[in-house]
Amino acid sequence: MRVQLREIAHGRSGDKSDTSNICIYARNPKYYPAMREQLTPAAVKKHFEGVVYGDVIRYDLPQLEGFNFVMHHALDGGATRSLRLDTLGKTMEAALLRFIVEIDEM
Repeated sequence: MRVQLREIAHGRSGDKSDTSNICIYARNPKYYPAMREQLTPAAVKKHFEGVVYGDVIRYDLPQLEGFNFVMHHALDGGATRSLRLDTLGKTMEAALLRFIVEIDEM
């Protein structure tokens, strides 16, 4: 079954200059293995194609059934330089929650 990540996870995002930080946590531990398999740095970078220009690094948080994604060169220079509407990257988590994942069941 294909679902948007938001149906099985929640998250939070923030920034440090031109780097976006997104934490994603499974709503239920049974979803964590599918998320770990499919939310690769390469898949996340592809999801943000045209927005994130640097490396995407994933830090696994297995005790919390979650991940911390650090995305470099993701905020068009950061809050003091960017002309984007979301200069702090607060909506990046909402954008990632639109990622499609394949799960066995809800």
